[in-house]
Amino acid sequence: MQDGSRGEVSPAAVVSSPMDRWSSDVAAFILAGGKSIRMGADKAFVTLDGQTLLTRALALARSATANVHIVGSATKFRDFAPVVEDIVPDCGPLGGIHAALRASAAELNLVLAVDLPFVQPTLLEFLIARARSSTCLATVPRSGKGFQPLCAVYRWEFGDLAENALRQGSYRIDMLFNPEQTQILAEDELRAGGFSQEMFRNLNTREDLAEAGAIPVTAELHRSFAAHTAAEDNKNLKS
Repeated sequence: MQDGSRGEVSPAAVVSSPMDRWSSDVAAFILAGGKSIRMGADKAFVTLDGQTLLTRALALARSATANVHIVGSATKFRDFAPVVEDIVPDCGPLGGIHAALRASAAELNLVLAVDLPFVQPTLLEFLIARARSSTCLATVPRSGKGFQPLCAVYRWEFGDLAENALRQGSYRIDMLFNPEQTQILAEDELRAGGFSQEMFRNLNTREDLAEAGAIPVTAELHRSFAAHTAAEDNKNLKS
């Protein structure tokens, strides 16, 4: 599927982005625009093990690519990373995926919800490698709870499917997973790769957050967070 506008970053969709085009074939988008009603506070800024979920998600995404954006409010998030705002507001995560893909010039686009603190950098590497080896429009893990569309890799063209669905008032992401265009990573394949279902545990309530605090964070995640903190400190020293 070809489009003459492909490769351009839409100024209407991207806010405070330092680049008009991205050279990498991989970009990452953190979905942080949810209303967080059940949490009672903005999920992006709640703290787990001394770090906000946004800080953790940024560190995780930057372990996979330097091209990291936040999908959400520019007013709220522009100090943390370049921001992409929804083109079609109030449509849930599908609206965020649509906005990300419409703003992106990258071929492979990692989408990660801000409230998935137990995803490992090695899982992201695995997803990207599998997506790169396939022509499918979406590479999506499936665990015991079903599809994990907010920890998945999408090709640019998936944005057309998302836009058509939004126009029809259909907001379910999994309805767009055509078997011929979707690479599904089944639970047994993930388990064989050393990836637990626990990685896809998301935090929706204060009770979820309290329970998550009792789950040990792996050394791999600690290294990722430490590298992110060091990079931020170095950037601040240079500024």
